[in-house]
Amino acid sequence: MESRSTNIWRSIDWVTVILYLILVLCGWVSIYAASYDFDNASIFDFAERSGKQLMWIGLSLMLAFMILMVDFRVYETYAYLFYGIVLLLLVATIFLAPDIKGSHSWLVLGPVSLQPAEFAKFATALALARSFGTYGFSLKNRRDLMQAVLIIVLPIVFIIAQKETGSALVFASLIFVLYREGLSGLFLFYALCAIVYFVVAVKYSSLMWGAVAAGEVLVFILIFLVVAGMLLFYQKNTRAARYLMLGYLVIGAVCGALLYFGVAVNLLYVCIGVTVATVVYLLVLYFSSRSLRILTILATALVSVVFLFSVDYAFNEVLEPHQQKRIKVALGMEEDLRGAGYNVNQSKIAIGSGGFWGKGFLNGTQTKLKYVPEQDTDFIFCTIGEEEGFWGAVGVILLFVILIFRLMAIGERQHSAFGRVYAYCVVSILFFHLAVNIGMVIGLCPVIGIPLPFFSYGGSSLWGFTILLFVLLRIDASRTERH
Repeated sequence: MESRSTNIWRSIDWVTVILYLILVLCGWVSIYAASYDFDNASIFDFAERSGKQLMWIGLSLMLAFMILMVDFRVYETYAYLFYGIVLLLLVATIFLAPDIKGSHSWLVLGPVSLQPAEFAKFATALALARSFGTYGFSLKNRRDLMQAVLIIVLPIVFIIAQKETGSALVFASLIFVLYREGLSGLFLFYALCAIVYFVVAVKYSSLMWGAVAAGEVLVFILIFLVVAGMLLFYQKNTRAARYLMLGYLVIGAVCGALLYFGVAVNLLYVCIGVTVATVVYLLVLYFSSRSLRILTILATALVSVVFLFSVDYAFNEVLEPHQQKRIKVALGMEEDLRGAGYNVNQSKIAIGSGGFWGKGFLNGTQTKLKYVPEQDTDFIFCTIGEEEGFWGAVGVILLFVILIFRLMAIGERQHSAFGRVYAYCVVSILFFHLAVNIGMVIGLCPVIGIPLPFFSYGGSSLWGFTILLFVLLRIDASRTERH
């Protein structure tokens, strides 16, 4: 036992541990700066946010130590058990959690509140890694692909049922892991298309071209371009793509001429007609070539059209009113500086006022006067930007980038699919949190309640990321041990 423990401490990736400690320490200091109280200025006061965070940090370090002491085989052997327990917790949370700001995502256990969604990240990563570690598992096998997708989708469904959409979106980032393990790049392309279609359809939904929303017409045009592009680059059918584009240009020119001369044209009917013609054209190509790629392009066109017509329902019926408001503010459709756009506007003012060198530690006026709500949780980055300026903000981002590249290196040196897949799960989750949190703080993304790892105040978030990271370090340290 003693020799094994010694071996763990020798083989553990200390660079990652040091990066973790630096980030946690910077986060603690930032929380102190964000919640600084002039009447009680001690960073160690357990009645204040900084003191409470220090307690969470201490418990996290103990948790990290225990994770490293556990045999690495436990994480693979009981991966599905951990996953099942967390799913049960997520389901229980839907019914047992109190309503907090419109969501039911926190289990209250006496004086402690826990968010099971934070712990679902490491459990889902373990289950996904365990699947890939199974002998003969391959994403080319439809059953294996569906199993991997189901593991990712189940927590998404349960967390959305808690009305915690932001936390649910984190799990969607695991598609990058599937791509790393051989999933066709088409799926990433489809995901990008879906985002673009949604944004265009929503952003231009209020702009009318006659009796038709401009967003719908523009998305139809994008779909036609995608179909022609796939024929050209995916099918390598230059002649078919040229004829299709020529047909689109002729129809577009005729519609433009009619509109120019004042002739009423229902563009939606035109788009539907062009879609039908495109489907017929693709079917003719398929029967003449018997190429499955033509069927893929045909399916892409049809699914895209169905997705377009579902956007309005998803936006107006599935999303809550405050979520709709945040998306509209992020897309520049509304300003609402006193409502949904208040946080982001004040955050941008705080970051901009920091300039290059910042106002200095504890000297941020936006922070001290509490202009930015949630400034020690989801909007902690604006405190860094105001007090430490451009160099401080870039420094924090660089620390995260170094950590992410280090974790990718750890993933690539694993001897098993289980270790490699788990490492890339950690990378994907951290990258998503970093990109979306900073994006929403500076107004590039809607505000969806995504914390900044190791910085945002809260025990559940810190524990969740600590478990996620140190399970990987324990798996990585096992590469020098005998199996």
